[in-house]
Amino acid sequence: MTRDVELITKIAVSPDLWATSVLPEGVIEKWLFSDGSRVEAGDPVAIVRIEEAMHELMAPARGRLSIGLKVNSLIEPGMGIGVIVRQVPNV
Repeated sequence: MTRDVELITKIAVSPDLWATSVLPEGVIEKWLFSDGSRVEAGDPVAIVRIEEAMHELMAPARGRLSIGLKVNSLIEPGMGIGVIVRQVPNV
């Protein structure tokens, strides 16, 4: 009997979004999909505010969105804010 395997891909806030290290934190402004929604790779899934600028974070893979941090949560460079979960057949 074969079972599906879960592939989990982290949605991370790129350190490149920070122009300086003076204020090394940002805020999650909005999730564009609800928890458990199906998304495609490249879909914008969240909007974050860093140093007064808004940035869209894209889904790194196709699958089901699992939100890890709520709106208004503080974020730091490289931090994971959620994951994309994808079921694949184990052959």
